[in-house]
This record gives sequence, C-alpha cells and structure tokens, in this order.
Amino acid sequence: MKNTILITVASILYLLVLPDYTGASIEMKAFATLIIIQILWIGRVFPLAQSSIILILILSFHFFSYEETLSYIGTDIVWLLFSTFIISASFISTGLARRISLAVLRLSRGSGKGLVFMSYVLMFLLSLMIPSNVGKGSLVASVFDSLLGSIKKITDAQNLGKSLFIGIAYIVSISGALVATGASSTIYTFGILNENVDGLSYLKWLLLFFPPILVFALLLGVLSLAVFPAERIDQQALLRVMDDEAADMGKLSRPEKKVLLIIGFVLLLWSTQQIHDISIPLTGLLGAALTVMPGIGIWKWEEARKSIDWDMLLFFAATIMVSGMLVETGTIGVAADFLLHTLPLDEPFVILVLLICLTAAIRLIFVNVLGLLTIILPLGLTLGQALDGLSPALVTMAVFLAGVPGFLFITQSPVHLIAYSYNHFTEKDLLKIGGFALAAWVAIVSLTAGFYWRIVFGL
Repeated sequence: MKNTILITVASILYLLVLPDYTGASIEMKAFATLIIIQILWIGRVFPLAQSSIILILILSFHFFSYEETLSYIGTDIVWLLFSTFIISASFISTGLARRISLAVLRLSRGSGKGLVFMSYVLMFLLSLMIPSNVGKGSLVASVFDSLLGSIKKITDAQNLGKSLFIGIAYIVSISGALVATGASSTIYTFGILNENVDGLSYLKWLLLFFPPILVFALLLGVLSLAVFPAERIDQQALLRVMDDEAADMGKLSRPEKKVLLIIGFVLLLWSTQQIHDISIPLTGLLGAALTVMPGIGIWKWEEARKSIDWDMLLFFAATIMVSGMLVETGTIGVAADFLLHTLPLDEPFVILVLLICLTAAIRLIFVNVLGLLTIILPLGLTLGQALDGLSPALVTMAVFLAGVPGFLFITQSPVHLIAYSYNHFTEKDLLKIGGFALAAWVAIVSLTAGFYWRIVFGL
C-alpha cells in the first residue's frame, strides 16, 4: 500500500512538471526530479539500483544527453569505490580483520571500561582498510557479540553490551569520515571537495577531521560509562577468552601476510600522494588489481567480483548525477538565494551553526546519508561562495560532518539496524544517550569549523 501511494505521488509529480508540455522552468524540473528520486530512495519503493536507473532515464530525456548522463558512471571517484570494495573484502575474507580486532581489544587488559575505549580505537583502525560502514559494523558486531557471550558465562554484562553496541551505531559512521576512503559517503564528499579545495590530500583530510572525531569519541566513552556503568569483570578470565579465540585462528597465514603487505603499500601511496602525484582513485585500483594478481594476490577474479556491490556502485554514481543536475540547472543557486535572504548575513558564525543544526535535523528522516549529501553538499558550496567570512570548503565540510551520524532512532542508518539486531540495547537506551550525543556532536562540529579549520587551515 505504501509503495503504491509513493509511486502514484512520484508519477503525478513527473506528469505535472517534467514533460515539455508543462512549460515548467528548468529549475522547477530539477527540483521535481529531486523530490521524485528522494521519494523512491527514502521510501525504498524499488531497490536503490532500480531507482537509480529511473533517474538515469529522467536525466537523459529531460536534462542531459544519454552520453553525458552515463559519463558520471565513469568518474574516478566511482572507480575508487569499486576498488575499495575489493580491497576491504580481501582484508575480511582472509581473517586478518578479525585477528587485528582481537589484538586491539586485548589491549584493554580485560577491563570493561578499557574495552569500550579500545572498541573505538578498533573502529578507527578498520576505517583505514574497510570503506564500508556496513562492513565494519557487521565485523565488529560479530566480534563483540562473541566476546559478550563468553563474558556472560562469567558475570552479568548488560551495561557493557549497551555501551559497546551503541558505540557501533555511533562510532562506525563517524569513524568513516576519518579518512578520505573511510566510507562511500566520505569518498563522495572527497570527490566534491577535491574539485574545490587546493592541495586536498589523504593526509590533509586526516588532519582536518581527526581532532573533532577524537574529541567526540572521548566524550562518548565518558558519557556511555556514566549512563551505562560497566560491570566488574574478571579481567584475567576475559583475557583468556580473547586468547582462546585468537589461538583458534592459528598462526598468521600466507594470504593474511599478502593482504597486509598490499594494504600497507596502498596506504603508503595514499599518504605520500603529494610526493609521487598518483591520484587516490588510481592507487586504489592498483591495490585492487594486486589482490587478484597471480603469485601476489590472494584470490581469483571470479571470487573478487562477488565482493563488489554493483547496486551500490550504480546508486553511488546516481548521487553524483543528482548533484550535477542541481548545479548545472542552477537549482542550488535558487535554494541558496532563498537562504541568503532568510539568514542573518552579518553573523557568519551564526549562519554556520544554523546550517549545522539544520543538517542534523534533516538527518533524522534520512536513512541513506548519500541521499542527504546530494542536496546538502552542493548547497554548502554555493552558500560558501556567496557568504562573506565563510569559505565554500568550510561550509561543505561542516554540513558533511553534521550529516554523517544518526543519534536518536535505529532507522537512521543500516549500521544502527545491524547493532540493534543483536539485542544488546533497546530503542529507549538509544534515546537515553542519543540526545546528549547529538548536542555534543553539533557543538564539536560548530567549534571545529568556527575555530580549528579557520585558524589552523585558514579556511
């Protein structure tokens, strides 16, 4: 019933605005197309890839030539996502990801409080190698659930389970913003900013985003332990549990060693991009190719291609198409003009905070971050160009950070649903801590943009 209503609304909107007989302006057509595709994406009327094909048809018939529309699929940032699917899957499939997870968690020395903070460290490290929030969420959730199952044989650990799994819901998505290749939404944002910011590199991105993410992680750890005090655990018993799981995996295998070398090589090239000038997407494709290279790689192409989420690739390309449509038709300029006549222009910092709060509020209804970013990022760039005292890069990065995490509802991202499915916390538990976490995040992003980025980087 819901899908029927949404399809009907989208069809009526199409017939009233898009065809030439309507006489609608190009900006009105673009705005209608934006509403139509968001109805299809947010409402999950069809699979994301199927809705993306519908978008390709609309753009090809009403905005661009077919060849121009398809050119978005060939952009380097789409192929970076393609490459990272293969690299991250090879990292997980060899068992190396689980081995590293256990090694990092063991640094907690069996302390419940230490385990919470080390779980955050683990998610930061995994962001370097797994550019999928769903992939990271699934991996750490399975590791945590296994550990908690063993802990519960020793003592009650309900609060520890709440802290760990709510941490998954929050930190996985936020840590995905830590590096330029940390998540599909971050890859998309990096692609847009790279065209508008001089000297943006893998290392510069890390320097820009590491401080606010680190501060939030520390605050969240303290907040989690205050709201859900960790139970006392027999530390030696917990260490034995982790040692037993690690022992079951045996010694470091040959495929694990190969993947470790390949990922290390890719990270080295990404980090030294300014020296050799090889682009991040090209380095990613080189790394993906090495995983299937005879003698060097760890699997055959027939196996590697199964790890590629072709639907996500098509959807990812479609989000770039939407942004291109909004910019090329001037629709973003119209929206920016409206905001410029509404916001208090004599107070740049106030404008920035209002935009951050607006983004965080809109995020409450967006399950898919990429869908939100197709609107917010081009708008941020346009506003930054029009406002005195605020640069396009500053505004864009601020709204990006504000829009990444969801704090209040389990429906705000697939990672929330994965963490919730293990039954270690309730929706009420999420709300109990979510309001404080949301307020802290908005404050941190505002202060980072208003002071750290402006003073240190001159943005």
